[in-house]
Amino acid sequence: MLSRIERQGGAKSRLGMAALMWISHAERPLKVGELCHALGIEIGSPDLDSDNVPSIETVLACCQGLVAVDQKASTVRLIHFTAAEHLRDHPQLFSTAHSTMAEICLSYLNSHQVKALSACPSPDLSGTPFLEYSSLYWGIHAKRDFSNCAKQLALSLFNNYDNHISTEILLKAIESSLSPVTFNRPSLFSSLHCASFFGIVEIVASLVGAEFCDINQADCTGSTPLAWASSNGHEEVVKMLLGRNGVDPSKPDGNDRTPLLSAAENGHGRVVEMLLRRDEVNPDKPEWCGRTPLLCASLNGHEGVVEMLLEGGGVNPDKPDGSDRTPLLCAAQNGHEGVVKILLGRNDVSPDKRGMYGRTPFWSAAYHGQEGVVKMLARRGDVNPDKPDINGRTPLWGAGQNGHEGVIKFLLGRDDVNPNKGDIYGQTPLRGAAQSGHEGVVKILLRREDVNPDKPDDAAETPLWWAALNGHEGIVKILLGRGDVNPDKANDHGQTPLWCASENGREGVVKILLGRDEVSPDKPDINGRTPLSCAAWNGHSGVVKILLGRGDVNPDKPDIHGQTPLLCAAVKGYECVVRTLLGRDDVNPDKGGIYDRTPLWSAAFYGYEGVVKVLLALADISADKPDSNSWTPLWCAAYSGNVGVVRMLLGRDDVNPDKPDSCGRTPLHSAAKNGHEGVVKILLGQDDVSPDKPDLFGLTPFWYAASGGHAEVIALLQPPSSATPSIAYGCGGNVSPSDSGSG
Repeated sequence: MLSRIERQGGAKSRLGMAALMWISHAERPLKVGELCHALGIEIGSPDLDSDNVPSIETVLACCQGLVAVDQKASTVRLIHFTAAEHLRDHPQLFSTAHSTMAEICLSYLNSHQVKALSACPSPDLSGTPFLEYSSLYWGIHAKRDFSNCAKQLALSLFNNYDNHISTEILLKAIESSLSPVTFNRPSLFSSLHCASFFGIVEIVASLVGAEFCDINQADCTGSTPLAWASSNGHEEVVKMLLGRNGVDPSKPDGNDRTPLLSAAENGHGRVVEMLLRRDEVNPDKPEWCGRTPLLCASLNGHEGVVEMLLEGGGVNPDKPDGSDRTPLLCAAQNGHEGVVKILLGRNDVSPDKRGMYGRTPFWSAAYHGQEGVVKMLARRGDVNPDKPDINGRTPLWGAGQNGHEGVIKFLLGRDDVNPNKGDIYGQTPLRGAAQSGHEGVVKILLRREDVNPDKPDDAAETPLWWAALNGHEGIVKILLGRGDVNPDKANDHGQTPLWCASENGREGVVKILLGRDEVSPDKPDINGRTPLSCAAWNGHSGVVKILLGRGDVNPDKPDIHGQTPLLCAAVKGYECVVRTLLGRDDVNPDKGGIYDRTPLWSAAFYGYEGVVKVLLALADISADKPDSNSWTPLWCAAYSGNVGVVRMLLGRDDVNPDKPDSCGRTPLHSAAKNGHEGVVKILLGQDDVSPDKPDLFGLTPFWYAASGGHAEVIALLQPPSSATPSIAYGCGGNVSPSDSGSG
């Protein structure tokens, strides 16, 4: 496989093999720029020579078809998995890969160009594409295969490491919650912290033996070298640090996390064992949020660590954290059966203790679908399998909400579980499953004779109502297959399942419900809004067409505010729905709603040109019909600055471009007042528009433009010689045109 590369000979062969080494041994897929720059580094050189960096085309050519670029991810990869298998099966090809890669990374970080970045307040990293990789992974490569050359390069890097730019990059990657390290300000993340973090024993040994070494120094996160080594499970480094005089094995970091807690959380049993041998270490010391080492180990399922902590004594196995979660609850919710078994073997653990929101370990296991833990806890005589949380939701309710069919079947097989028990809002397990769309759970629950399939909650909303609302067609069919479910049952607001399905555009559910004779397709809610008007308001053209296909739906039925389905669609600008409704002979296109505002009036005000065009094409439309304030569609379009609508309306012979409102203000007045220069220009081009026409208060369009400071409009209007701006008082009882009454 590699013979083609080797046959090239000389520099080409070396470059091709080096590329394969990087691609096959890198800690993550390398980006194109990273690989090319890595291949151009001379180990030990203090300068980065850009002339040494090969192009990706050169690299690919030297690899003789074994390497390709993933264009989507901009990374370089082996062309086929068989190439990776071959390299893995022949480790002798790159016997010193990791030490070489460490030396290259360290040479890059020690270069003058990279060091110079550390002195800049806002460094430009675009010219150093290999900086991130070398900062994050040099230590991993060095730990795997450490060379004398890598040691010297690492010690050189550590001469001023806390201010080196690679420190910030590493810290940000370690913990995203860290405050960013500012250049020219020490991060306190020293060379010993770094070597301990990576677990490089040889460097740690060199550093701790140096004079003035503070083995307990905390970095900017509050972590000591021992804390980093413990967290990452570097046993030899931990052993070395614990053997030094003066080391504090229990010193917490900035979040009160001790080395023991970090080791326990990550399951590093040997490190935990070493730390527990120290008398200074408190095995039950919590971090800032109350989590103890035992709780952290239980949460992550580290059985060996849990046993070790419990056997050592001095640990409260039932101690809750700040969220009232005990170790048992944490293990139960994550399904760690081994840990649960260990904790249940203790007499000082309460298996039914409530945590946050009153949820027990059993409740949490059921909610998260941990069937094995549920069965284990249910065997206890002191666990209540029907115990609700503070919202009255039982374990069965929680399992149903999340669709855990196995847990549901197990719980329903018990005599002490009420399958029809509602929460404090009257919501049953069936209602929760129907709302969430868990068809399998719904089927299981409906097999029980004591489950009421039509039981409403406190808002009178049934399982069918919620299934219809969320568009769960399968569940709707299942429930309607029952003879004891009312398909037209409304909630407290008069909203039926059909109403909800229509409002949310659930076409499939709408079709299913309309197939039932008991369903009234035109039944309004308490505000008089029908399924059709709701579908029109939300632009669901498919539902609108389905409903209009019924002979018993009134397409022009207004709600309590006088809004018809057409007006609803026009107010929202849904042209397709408007066209569909206008295809009916029994729809009045000029019917006004609140304040006598018509569909055309509303579309003109909001600037929906498509809707305006459709309406103006009708023979029976009144293009100049005013509302109760005498505001015409043109007046409103001018007020809102909708130039396109203004042009369309002025193209009509039946539109008066100078028609005043009840205060004597013309369309030109309204456009000038709001500074709509384009509309003013169009209106001034009309022969029948008077630019100096005063309103009932004697105020001209120029006055309104001047009072608003609209310089462009002022320049268009010729002011009367006697015009003197003064305070104007509006007509009493008028409503702003923006108040369309359609909310």
